[in-house]
Amino acid sequence: MQAAVWHGRRDIRLEQVALPPQPAAGWVQIRVHWCGICGSDLHEYLAGPVFIPSDAPHPLTGIQGQCILGHEFCGEIAALGEGVEGFAIGQRVAADACQHCGSCAFCRQGQYNLCENLAFTGLMNNGAFAELVNVPANLLYPLPDGFPSEAGALIEPLAVGMHAVKKAGSLLGQTVVVVGAGTIGLCTIMCARAAGAARIIALEMSTARKAKALEVGATAVIDPSQGDAQAAVRELTEGLGAAVSFECIGHKNTAKLAIDLIRKGGRCVMVGIFEEASEFNFFDIVATEKQVIGALAYNGEFADVIALIADGRLDVTPLITGRIELEHILERGFEELVNNKDQNVKIIVRPAASTLSCA
Repeated sequence: MQAAVWHGRRDIRLEQVALPPQPAAGWVQIRVHWCGICGSDLHEYLAGPVFIPSDAPHPLTGIQGQCILGHEFCGEIAALGEGVEGFAIGQRVAADACQHCGSCAFCRQGQYNLCENLAFTGLMNNGAFAELVNVPANLLYPLPDGFPSEAGALIEPLAVGMHAVKKAGSLLGQTVVVVGAGTIGLCTIMCARAAGAARIIALEMSTARKAKALEVGATAVIDPSQGDAQAAVRELTEGLGAAVSFECIGHKNTAKLAIDLIRKGGRCVMVGIFEEASEFNFFDIVATEKQVIGALAYNGEFADVIALIADGRLDVTPLITGRIELEHILERGFEELVNNKDQNVKIIVRPAASTLSCA
């Protein structure tokens, strides 16, 4: 089968690979309908290896170096491993990407996204930029009848936003700031709105993404390149600052800004993937009793997102800015996102023409 395989920085190859084997006990094989290109895929393309194991095989999967990318996907079950119950061949599903050991202290207490041996599908194990992919059955979520297949490729990034919103605590009636209106920022805006935030202020410089932020639920947009963003947020919050902020970029400067934007006693949730360290005076947190919270991936939020999409409270349509075949993933996928990132949010990839008939 054809697959998009990471070999190194700026080296993703579309090549023929062997079909995955019959799924092991407790695993399933998925025929992929759609898979989204994620920001973490771009990190691997431009600056990798970030997550992909390069120095030694991954302790859970054995993957080292080369890896089929892709983890934001949906499809239908093509084969069942021994002992898998509650699923059927042909059933449409989405799959959580957090492959975990199930036995470490964090897995045992229900924090599987913090597993000591965590392996993200498409980064530490072969992923879904291919016709078929094998995943553990305990990561599967059934898709309801009538659920649009394209929306299935947006469940994963929306689950990231939902997890961040849950980590922030109650947003009901609160003013929040989302720093960055890329895919994860937009998903966080949508989830914050669904969680009852009264006002959502987005910080973004791209003209196209400013418009997207307003389209998906932001009540105001501030361009930090046009003035003092902190002063602008304070003006909108009676001089106090926001109750909660979400850093969705992953840069040392925006991390500090996200903390500066919240009021005393406020909460800042760090969601972005950071490639470099930063200097920060932690007395700024001590003196103001601000809380800084990390949010990694998700922990069961797929179910919430599927329900919210199914009943119309989350509309993924504005997030999809491109639909391509796997054969075009480099020039019309990765390079398009690199060269025209301001015009794109989510480009989704269809690995095989045969999935056209899968509704």
